[in-house]
Amino acid sequence: MADKLSDYLDNFENCLKVDSKIRASVSRELRAHLEDRTQELKESGLSEEEAFKVATDSLGSSQFVAQQMYYIHSQGSWQEAFFAALPHLLVASLFTSYYWQNIAFVSIVLIASASVVVYGWCHEKPIWFFPWLGYYLLPVIVGGILLVYLLQGWTWLVAVVYIPLALFTLIYIVKQTASRDWLYVSLMLAPVPVVLSWLLSLGTGGEFFTNGIGLGQLQEALPGVIASFLALAAATIGSVRLRQRWCKTAVLLIPPIVILTSVTSATGENINLYGWLILTLSLCAVVSPAWLQYKFH
Repeated sequence: MADKLSDYLDNFENCLKVDSKIRASVSRELRAHLEDRTQELKESGLSEEEAFKVATDSLGSSQFVAQQMYYIHSQGSWQEAFFAALPHLLVASLFTSYYWQNIAFVSIVLIASASVVVYGWCHEKPIWFFPWLGYYLLPVIVGGILLVYLLQGWTWLVAVVYIPLALFTLIYIVKQTASRDWLYVSLMLAPVPVVLSWLLSLGTGGEFFTNGIGLGQLQEALPGVIASFLALAAATIGSVRLRQRWCKTAVLLIPPIVILTSVTSATGENINLYGWLILTLSLCAVVSPAWLQYKFH
């Protein structure tokens, strides 16, 4: 019976996509319930195997129980939702206040944000941690794209070293995140297509990565940029607070898709073939985790 109980609980934990502390607590409660119920049935005259089967059948399959527990425990608090949306709000406030042009202020924000990322990584990666981590992947991604646009001379040597390291970092972080929940990967990567769509659309043919963009262009686009990050913040709050998994997925994926589509539709002539490929890959990176979750679960 012990082996069957362990198998049942292992399957239950694998299917229950919530924070590790909650998952461990719920698993302990489920174990205690099954052990107590099995003991009661044994005392009524059933064999140990029969008692365990009746106890588990009365609950349902481990996947079904995990679904029920997910619905109960999947809703994050308002505090968690706000803290998860905070990096999007910080970016929006930087552009609103024009402090993004102040290197000292931006450096302070980056150092403070780095401390939040390190804290979250060392404290079992709570749900609010993943949007913060996403912004720290952006320099890695943008750095790789910059090399694509500048591949010439000694840049090839840098690319040979940088790109494998960047890919290793991305794959490792995505793998660690997916082990918690594929939906957290989308939560983490949601800013990527939004940021890249603005960067590429503001530069003609990807000139942002080679010659930069004029402040005039950016000033004109600021209302749309700010609105984009506010939309990401609202989507993040919705994703954390909603209970139904399909609702979480929809509210999280729709804003990046709509923003990317809107920005590129308005300024598509500024994006070259490499840019379209980069945007397509970034959008696939955000959408794929949800598709994989649906496909294999």
